[in-house]
Amino acid sequence: MRKTHPKPRLPPLDALRGYEAAARLLSFTQAAQELSITQSAVSRQIKTLEDTIGVPLFARFNRRLALTEAGEKLYRSASRALADISATINELAGPSTEVVTVTTPLSFASLWLVPRLSGFRAMRPDIDVRIAANDSIVSLERERMDCAIRFCEPEAAPGDARALMREEAFPVVSPKLLGSKPKPLRTPADLKHQVLLKYEDAQGRVPHLNWANWLALWQVPDLKPAGTLTFSHYDQAIAAAVEGEGVAIGRTAHVRRLVKRGQLIPLFDNRMAVPRQYFMVLARGSRHRPEVRAFADWVLDEAKHD
Repeated sequence: MRKTHPKPRLPPLDALRGYEAAARLLSFTQAAQELSITQSAVSRQIKTLEDTIGVPLFARFNRRLALTEAGEKLYRSASRALADISATINELAGPSTEVVTVTTPLSFASLWLVPRLSGFRAMRPDIDVRIAANDSIVSLERERMDCAIRFCEPEAAPGDARALMREEAFPVVSPKLLGSKPKPLRTPADLKHQVLLKYEDAQGRVPHLNWANWLALWQVPDLKPAGTLTFSHYDQAIAAAVEGEGVAIGRTAHVRRLVKRGQLIPLFDNRMAVPRQYFMVLARGSRHRPEVRAFADWVLDEAKHD
């Protein structure tokens, strides 16, 4: 008589994925965030597995979880199996390009991030970056963004945000104007010969970019410049300064590369500390993605060595 084998008892793949994440993180909440599902959905997946196997997989304490002996055994097996399946699918599918979406202030995108992106592309050609520059703070989850570079006061940054860099403000000018004999630029009073490049700041949120504050600091509050040019976006003012159109207020992160290249030169000795600073924020549903972590780590490393 032909011997029959029992039908394999395999749970749904989603239940295994939910269990693997919960066992690895020892948290139903964090597993739900990683998988972009609800905590109750993770709980149901775990119950499905426990009902199928007939033994508890987690020891549930007041504020923490621990794996039972059976849970440890299943975790090791499920982790290996899911990794093998993922590796095989990636091998069969061939090379793919992942996309990381990032929102960042307009001027930071054009003056700091974009000039450096070629370095990231050279390091990780398998990852595409989509930049959604916006001076407003957007919801990463609602707008389906992976990460944000935000410029805010430290107390306004999310608790899990990672600090990138602080800033100082100082006047900058093109070397085209600095060496002018008819219109020297040796002291703040010499600004009367120059055009001042202004950033239009209707909300008054950035006093360190306000020329009136600088003239008061230099004790020449009534100085009349040769003219003014006003811009709605900060990067436009810096572009005009590079072209020799006048004197602008530089910000460390935005002009450091231009200063190093000799395209802009700091004026005088005064600097203003900027109370805001830059932070990297990752969307909760994107933190587990390797390509998002790779991009965030690259930005942090660039900021560290800037």
